[in-house]
Amino acid sequence: MEVIAIPKSVLKELNTELDELLRLTTDASETYTSIFNEERWLDNQEVCLMLGISKRTLQSYKNKGLLPYSKLNRKNYYKFSDVQHLLASDTHPQNK
Repeated sequence: MEVIAIPKSVLKELNTELDELLRLTTDASETYTSIFNEERWLDNQEVCLMLGISKRTLQSYKNKGLLPYSKLNRKNYYKFSDVQHLLASDTHPQNK
């Protein structure tokens, strides 16, 4: 095992920076907590399986505005209730 000695002041500064990083991370995650707690969100694969469609058809639904979505970190998410609404509507091919 290797032991590295650092001055106490450097350790305190590092500790302060880590505390600040933790606070910023907590604040950022609290912003989105209420959004995700209110409703179940689905990704592309889950929506395709639920609707029985391909990824290309899902893209077409998005382009036509048939299925609202939100983008987070370059990934699309869909509200479960929106997918259910589409399933129940006349615009979904399975209902025609």
